[in-house]
Amino acid sequence: MRPMIITRSINAPIENVFETVADIRNFSKALPHIVNVEFLTEQQSGLGTRFRETRLMNGKEAATELEVTEYQSNERIRLVADSHGTVWNTLFTTSQTEDGPTELVMSMEAKPYKIVPKLMNPLISKLIRKAVESDMDGVKTYCEQSSSEPAT
Repeated sequence: MRPMIITRSINAPIENVFETVADIRNFSKALPHIVNVEFLTEQQSGLGTRFRETRLMNGKEAATELEVTEYQSNERIRLVADSHGTVWNTLFTTSQTEDGPTELVMSMEAKPYKIVPKLMNPLISKLIRKAVESDMDGVKTYCEQSSSEPAT
């Protein structure tokens, strides 16, 4: 499966966009199909954080363990998961031009190491892309709505 790169231009401050993708507690607010988060480390954000994320997928719950392996505040976060015979390596980067929208880029690589995923991943790549595009749209909507709400 070729690396998947998806970009969204988001009308929200870079700090808001980064914190939405870099902190699973915020990410799960942006994506209502994430139904549970369980931390596997004492720390709950930043480099070395590990957690189990449970999502509803086709009416069924699916859990995945992820680890933050790279973290540069307001610039980049890398999440790695080893799930069902594939290592999923996802990098989110944020950048902002002066007075412009924040650009969020997600790059995902899937490296299967078992035979079934080696055969299946290329067949389901369009479904995976559609799901990830939907997640990126959810992040965009969440960040733009959060930025337009008045401070309390």
